[in-house]
Amino acid sequence: MRLPHVKTLAALALAAFSFVIPAQADPLAKEMFGAMRLPAATQPAVYGSYSKGCFEGGIAIAADGPTWQAMRLSRNRRWGHPEMIALLERFSRDAVKDGWPGLLLGDISQPRGGPMTSGHASHQLGLDADVWFLPMPNRRLSYEEREKMDFVSLLKKNSLYVDDRKWTPAHAALLKRAASYPNVERVLVHPGI
Repeated sequence: MRLPHVKTLAALALAAFSFVIPAQADPLAKEMFGAMRLPAATQPAVYGSYSKGCFEGGIAIAADGPTWQAMRLSRNRRWGHPEMIALLERFSRDAVKDGWPGLLLGDISQPRGGPMTSGHASHQLGLDADVWFLPMPNRRLSYEEREKMDFVSLLKKNSLYVDDRKWTPAHAALLKRAASYPNVERVLVHPGI
């Protein structure tokens, strides 16, 4: 009669013992994903959610395009689902038609997505991208400039409100264009914007 109870106690003791043993050298997921230099050579597919997932079959957007420049090249975060990369290329062309001189593209994803070693909790599926609110210059930025160029806040200093001296109708048009595509689920900006 006591046999099931003994099995339960033995299972609990074994479970408790497994928590006492220190974790061995299993690398963290962010280190494993961050170490991947290239995507998985498969058909595109996403797994999980924006902040807890990965993808395969991704492609990189070129560091330089006719209407964009990728920033922070050392991070190797120019990878995305092929549909995302196509959307960014289209968005950059449409933005130029709207009067914006071209896009500066920040992080998209690592080659296989997953958690990043620093920065974003999202960007794990290759389906989201950072687009800077800074117009692309009329020249190609050097590698060093792309690494060190500061973000430009469009907010008033020590405020949660947009600085009207910096925010222009062109910024609003860029934001509106980004939100106009049917396959864009959401556009995240500071609440002040």
